[in-house]
Amino acid sequence: MSPSHPTLRSWNIALLLSICAGAALAQPVYRIVGPDGKVTFSDRAPSANAATAPSGNTTTSASGANNLPFALQQIATRYPVTLYTSSDCTPCSNARHLLVRRGVPFTERTITSNEDIAALERLSGSTSLPFATIGGQKLDGFSETEWTQYLDAAEYPKQSQLPPAYQRPAATPLVAVKTIEPTRAATRTDTPPPAGGATAPSRPTPSNPAGIRF
Repeated sequence: MSPSHPTLRSWNIALLLSICAGAALAQPVYRIVGPDGKVTFSDRAPSANAATAPSGNTTTSASGANNLPFALQQIATRYPVTLYTSSDCTPCSNARHLLVRRGVPFTERTITSNEDIAALERLSGSTSLPFATIGGQKLDGFSETEWTQYLDAAEYPKQSQLPPAYQRPAATPLVAVKTIEPTRAATRTDTPPPAGGATAPSRPTPSNPAGIRF
């Protein structure tokens, strides 16, 4: 055997190892974005039923019905906004308009009953409207300058970044409405009717009780 044979064999082995190494380096790496927005990298393709990163770097909002830009969803998670309003309240409308104009995702709770008023007073310490919370901050009354400062501090965008298909959640009462079941007192017949045979009027329940200062 000539002395050149071992050298040729060694060269062939080195070439084979180089090809194998190149194939290993060419192996694809997959970028996987979890439902919480966390990014991981893997040499294994995600399974068919695994969640994939949504296009446009978006994530599902708290309502599950709309998609928000990821950065906006992060802000809304850290500093959620809740607006407390009542009907026929011009400052409430102004506050709502500011939030809508800036594209701030928010929850609106309405104050329409005595139970709502009591719950609002426990929450805010007063019965004044509008009232809002931005994260742990409480805002009594509406001042566009003050509210803008708090929204800026929370790093909410100055202009709306909501997708066109975004739908704001409907306003709901602060206290869940309970179904009133007939009671024995309501059906008692031992109380004599008023003179003239007229039926005694039922005791009214105010739907918009006094005590709310706008």
